[in-house]
Formats: sequence, structure tokens, C-alpha cells
Amino acid sequence: MRTMIKYLRQELKMSQKELGEKVGVTRQTINSLENGKYNPSLFLARDITQVFNKMIFKEKREEYFVIEDIFIFDDDYY
Repeated sequence: MRTMIKYLRQELKMSQKELGEKVGVTRQTINSLENGKYNPSLFLARDITQVFNKMIFKEKREEYFVIEDIFIFDDDYY
């Protein structure tokens, strides 16, 4: 699985530790997600998506990310 976490996090000038604290995981977990070494639970994927939605879109209700925008499943996986 590929993710947009690193790109979005860097756009927000947020560290791995800061993102981890916002979603209740360690910096190492965020690093593993960014490098494709760990697949998140659905709850963690939702929490990360919500953090990015709040920080990027703020109050714009017509724009938002869905989980599939941030977590990209490789076609070869299935």
C-alpha cells in the first residue's frame, strides 16, 4: 500500500511525531506507514484522514479527503 501521508504532512510542515500525537500512535508507526511497511487499521486510517481534513480544508465542507485519497491500494495486491 502506498500513502500520501508524507507528502501531506510535509506540506503542513508537520513532523512525524506531531502527526503521531494527533492520532495516538508513535513516530515510528507514522514512519512505517509512510514507507509502506505497515498497513493501518481502518480506525487509524480514518483518524489520519480526519486530521488532514481539519488542517487542510478547515471549515470548507464541500471539500475533503476520503480514506482512499490518502491510502492507495496497489493493484497487484489483489
